[in-house]
Amino acid sequence: MYIVKIQGTTKIPDFIQIRDDDFTLIAYFRINNPKRALSRCRLIEKQDEIIDLAKKLPYGKIMKLEV
Repeated sequence: MYIVKIQGTTKIPDFIQIRDDDFTLIAYFRINNPKRALSRCRLIEKQDEIIDLAKKLPYGKIMKLEV
C-alpha cells in the first residue's frame, strides 16, 4: 500500500490518499477526520500510525505504507 498527502486550497482542506499496490484508491480522507474512511478499508486499528506518518509526509510525495 502507498500513502499520498494532497495539499488543499483555502476552501478545500488537505487530504490523504491510501492506494493499493496497483495504485487503486482505497481510502481518501481529511487528515483531521480519518475514522470512517479507515474503518471502511479495515485499517482503523492502524489509525494512529497512519495519521502520524501523514503529518510528517511532505505534500505530493508517495510513500510505501507498511501495515
